[in-house]
Amino acid sequence: MIETTAAGWPSLTDLRARLDRGEVTAGDLVASCADRIAAVDPLVRAVLALDPTAAAQARESDRRIAAGAARALEGVPVLVKDNIDTAGLATTAGSRVLAGEPPRRDADVVVRLRRAGAVVLGKTNLSEWGNFRSTGAVEGWSAVGGQTRNPHALDHSPGGSSSGSAAAVAAGMAPLALGTETDGSIVVPAALTGVVGVKPALGLLPGRGVVPVSRAQDAVGVLAGSVADAAACLGALTGLPAAPGAPVTGLRLGLWRGRRMDPGVHAELDRVTEELRHAGAVVVPVELPWDVPRLVDGLDALFAEFRVGLEGYLTARRAPVTTLAGLVEANLRDPVELSLFGQDVLERAAALTDEQLGEAAAKRARARWWAQDAVAGVLAEHDLTAIVAPTTEPAWPLDHGGDPVVRNTTTIPALAGLPNATVPAGFIGALPFGVSVFGPRDTFAALSVAATVEAVCGDLRLPAISPVTG
Repeated sequence: MIETTAAGWPSLTDLRARLDRGEVTAGDLVASCADRIAAVDPLVRAVLALDPTAAAQARESDRRIAAGAARALEGVPVLVKDNIDTAGLATTAGSRVLAGEPPRRDADVVVRLRRAGAVVLGKTNLSEWGNFRSTGAVEGWSAVGGQTRNPHALDHSPGGSSSGSAAAVAAGMAPLALGTETDGSIVVPAALTGVVGVKPALGLLPGRGVVPVSRAQDAVGVLAGSVADAAACLGALTGLPAAPGAPVTGLRLGLWRGRRMDPGVHAELDRVTEELRHAGAVVVPVELPWDVPRLVDGLDALFAEFRVGLEGYLTARRAPVTTLAGLVEANLRDPVELSLFGQDVLERAAALTDEQLGEAAAKRARARWWAQDAVAGVLAEHDLTAIVAPTTEPAWPLDHGGDPVVRNTTTIPALAGLPNATVPAGFIGALPFGVSVFGPRDTFAALSVAATVEAVCGDLRLPAISPVTG
């Protein structure tokens, strides 16, 4: 069996070496995950279902390892967000309307996961429909899974929408998990729960078989205990080599403080800045522009893309409803779906006119060009390799009356389609604090810088699963 350390699971390199030496089996890893999930998930509520074929998958991995035919992720258990199709295992996006017949096919990224030798361990909870249902929604809540909680403080939010994936990795339930992001849905919950979260560059991983918010902005990504593990997973899924950490001496980083962040965030950011400078990096304060019309363009496009993409997915899935209007009606008849908050986002998207749908492409292009120019301009002006920023403010107390307004730095890189990696870098009281690294267009180039930031000021801790912050 595998025992986790104070920082969670051993590294993937260590796990794979132990598997190859026969010190542990893939079956042992699956059993360790199952034991940890049984012990802590009744409190955290991150895992919706375990895959009943996980033990058989592990036996196949053990056979391949014994035969000398191991693949990059052979025998490594991976949890998968429940908006990513898994053949024969329910994929619901958190909605009861999809809780019946499971998908017939794996999403393309799950096909790649299996081909790399990973064991698909199970499915994780999420903010229902990728948090694109209501302006009064609660992150980490779905009608299927209930409320996922932050393992560092169970009375606080885990963020979302990849809530379960982040909380599960943070609590040591699995070494890796897949999530998805449109704007902040990987990096924000990763930062709030104190793990590494990587949203790759747009298009690095395939999106077929993923319940969409926006085919033009969605990305499948990874949650892990370290940048190296996230990079290794992405390398296994793409066939691309992971880059080593960038030399810290002389590394030029832009420091963006975001907009109107909590004072505790600024104090932690000052500490991170001093640690980077002491290690030899050049850290330059920068500002990114904030163009409200372009941000509105991006949001308008999102509503149109959501309707077109989701209706296409529902039709291909042969779901009980195939239109947004049908989904709205089904929710009205359901005793659980609207028990905490409404569905005004679904209703707005369902009511779009043909003219509004037709305007989406031009609005998307304007928003993307602006965001790309904003980041590229700052990098060029100051001769920077990347930008470092606080990912988000600290986790907030859970309140099923709706989440407060919480500021983050995710929108510009999301609109630009750039990779974004968050690294756990400290704590504000009992709550994790994460810093984001973005700017390079290449995912592995961004991860190279993130690995350096992690080496200088990383702070990964296995949570005590405490009921309250105290």
